Amino acid sequence: MGDTKNFRRVWKKPKRPLNFDLKMEELKILGTFGLKTKRELWKARTELSRVRNQARSLLALRQEVREKEEPILLNSLSKVGYVQVDATLDDVLNLELSDLFSRRLQTIVQKKFYFKTPYQARQAVSHGHILIGDRIVNIPSYVVSVEEEPKVKLTTESIFNEILSEPESNLGSPETENIVIPAEEVKAEAPAEEVKAEAPAEEVKAEAPAEEVKAEAPAEEKVSTE
Repeated sequence: MGDTKNFRRVWKKPKRPLNFDLKMEELKILGTFGLKTKRELWKARTELSRVRNQARSLLALRQEVREKEEPILLNSLSKVGYVQVDATLDDVLNLELSDLFSRRLQTIVQKKFYFKTPYQARQAVSHGHILIGDRIVNIPSYVVSVEEEPKVKLTTESIFNEILSEPESNLGSPETENIVIPAEEVKAEAPAEEVKAEAPAEEVKAEAPAEEVKAEAPAEEKVSTE
């Protein structure tokens, strides 16, 4: 079992944690599911790897041993909602991180009570606003089983009972939901006829005189002397 003070780590770091593509993928998952640190992501990734290794080891066994061991693994995964009841080992090998994160209490609370963001749902869980049956669960990473999922509810004195409401549609951002828009608005219309100042049609133009006196030089005749 080991000493409780020196417990074994349940997560493993990636081999190349500074890889740019890996960092972008991890940041996207952190924002989608409202994770606090990357350690929560590494724990889920390690758990997914453990489940896949169990499925691969069962595929390598003989048929007689496999028929006994396979239902045990599938029943344990179907209880927490990772796979369906009639799932096979191929479904276990096709599991992804989103399948594990969708069974967290934080994610289920966000979808069930229409929280705007996963971080708001995490705050509600951490502050003791969530009940599972008759007990308060304040662990956002708690894995909710299929039997416990209908029992998830808000406490009676929680303020979120008054704040949260079901959105009217799935379109638009959550911040724009449930906004009441008046059916008819009275709009002031401008008058149809407007008085426009027009310039006078006839304008007096000063015209130059038609006949102009032109000074002509006198014709000079030359007298020829014979």
